Parts: sequence; structure tokens; C-alpha cells
Amino acid sequence: MEYIEFDRSRPLDLILLGRVAIDFNPAYNDQVKEEFKPLKKVHMFEMFVGGSPANIAVGVTRHGLKAGFFGKVSDDQFGDFVVDYFNGQGIDTSHISRCTGGEKLGLTFTEMLSSKESHILMYRNCIADLQLHVDDIDEAYIRQAKALLISGTSLAASPSREAALKAAMLARRSGTRIIFDIDYRAYNWKNDDEISIYYSMVAREADIIMGSREEFDLTERLIQPGMSDEESAKFWQSCRAKIVVIKHGMQGSTAYTADGQRYSIKPFPVEARKGFGGGDGYGSGFLYGLYQGWEIIDCLEFGSAEASMMVRSNNCSDALPGPEEVHAFIREEKERYGEMIART
Repeated sequence: MEYIEFDRSRPLDLILLGRVAIDFNPAYNDQVKEEFKPLKKVHMFEMFVGGSPANIAVGVTRHGLKAGFFGKVSDDQFGDFVVDYFNGQGIDTSHISRCTGGEKLGLTFTEMLSSKESHILMYRNCIADLQLHVDDIDEAYIRQAKALLISGTSLAASPSREAALKAAMLARRSGTRIIFDIDYRAYNWKNDDEISIYYSMVAREADIIMGSREEFDLTERLIQPGMSDEESAKFWQSCRAKIVVIKHGMQGSTAYTADGQRYSIKPFPVEARKGFGGGDGYGSGFLYGLYQGWEIIDCLEFGSAEASMMVRSNNCSDALPGPEEVHAFIREEKERYGEMIART
């Protein structure tokens, strides 16, 4: 069943807009294994591209989709690292530009204390990704894409805020589907009112909205606080949304479709290496299934499997799997735990 129509004649499957960062994770490879410990005791790190929309761009590309990116990177070696990495993955970088005011890419240092506890130390002063400008948004480029994914972090400050809103307006005008990944991060936001104002502006235009219950609560704060999942789905579908996905962490997630149906999934059981990165795998897998025209429950299962694979990995980009790896993981999990291990 096709829950949402994409213009199949367009050459790009997805353009993503938002945050790119550099992740430094405690080394864990064949040569060096930094076991669980406080950050101050870690001596060796591995460097990866990070940032939720950047990771999703990598994830969908690993699944054979064609992705592009609206983004701003620093004019230095870290900027080179990102652009070279994206080019190596096959992501179109024609609309990633360099900062001219000395702004730097965000640096994230990961603390892995146990399989259940991990933290991040983020440096985001004078940050590059929030320098995306309205002049960087190209309507002709948006017209080439079946969908545009806007990450909520891009709305945290100007000029990126206005660039994201312009992209949403042009996508709506050009018939490009809008996917809103709420992607709340506390950094750079000044207050909760701003969050609700700008999140709700994009959510009202979105065809697909994905977020946690906390993220929906922040979005709805100035509309109707305290809505249930069902009420949230009904409200956003009364605006424009065809699919609303609400996540509850280890309790699972539910997709609500415009025909009034709901479909739920649970995480696959794994031994975690870190407590984050699963959401990017989830988004990559779910969207891949949607582009293939799968049933929603199959999209959710594939996304949940990819999320579980990512929390057991040591990074959020290099470890993103291809479709055969995800299918193999699902088969192995079902052989071990039973056919309905993730479905509710």
C-alpha cells in the first residue's frame, strides 16, 4: 500500500537540511579497545562524521537511495573531512558550502560508561551548521528531489532558522514532500516558546513527522499541551501530515497513518555499546521501506532493526548497514527470539 506519493520522475530521492558535526568516540577496533570508562580516562578516540541529518543521509545512501544535502561546514580540515566523506558515500555535496566568518563544525566527545549509560560533551560555540543562509537555498535543487527532510536543530537560531523555513515553503510550492525529523537538542535554543513556535511552523507543512513523545510535547506546547499520542496524530493529520511517527524509546514506537490506522513496533534486543545513534538508523531504515512501497509495519520493523544495530556499534555513521545486513539481522533475531519479537 502506498501511504504517501512521491514524484518518481525526480532524480534525487531525498535532500536533507541541517546539522553536520564531528564525533570523537572512544576507540574500539581491532587495534585498540577503550572499554567502558569515564571520559577523563580515555586516551584514544576515533573520528567520525556525525549529526542526525548527516547520519540519515549516509544511511539512506547505504540503502541505494540518492541523497543530497543543504548544509554549512567550516573552511578548514574538518570541513574537508565532511565533504570528502560525503563524496565517498555518494551523497551529492553541490549545496554544502563553507563558512566565511571563521565558524567551526561542532565537536562531540562521547563518554561510554556502560551498556546502559553514555553521555556526550558538545562544543558548539560559533557553530558552522547554524550559518546556513536563505541565499543557500536553491528552489531548482529542491524541485529535483522527491522529498526534503528538515532537521529540527536547524531551527534553533538565525540564519539557519530562516533558511529552513524558506526551504519548507519552496518544497511546498514545488510539490516536494516534506519530512520533519523533530530532532530536539537543548543546545542553542533560548527558551521553550521558541521551540514550539518554530517546530510547529514546519510541522504544519510536513507530510511525515517523526519524533519522540518529548519532542511532540515541545512542538505542541503553545497549541495544546498534554495531548496523547492519538490526539497528536489526529491534530497533525488535520493540518497536512500523512504519517506521524511517535517514539517512546525502549517502550517502542507507533506510526499513525492518514487512513486512521496505527502500527506499533518494539526495539530488537541487543547488547548496547552506547545509548544514542539508534534514531538515525531508525529514520534511515523507516524511510527506505517507505520509498520501497512496503507496508508500514514492515517499514517500522526494518527501522527498529537498524536502530538496534546502531546502538550496539561504536559510531553513528560508518557502521550504518546496507539492506542485506538489516534483513540478515532481522532473520537472526527472529530465529533466536521468535517471529513476533519486535511486533506488538
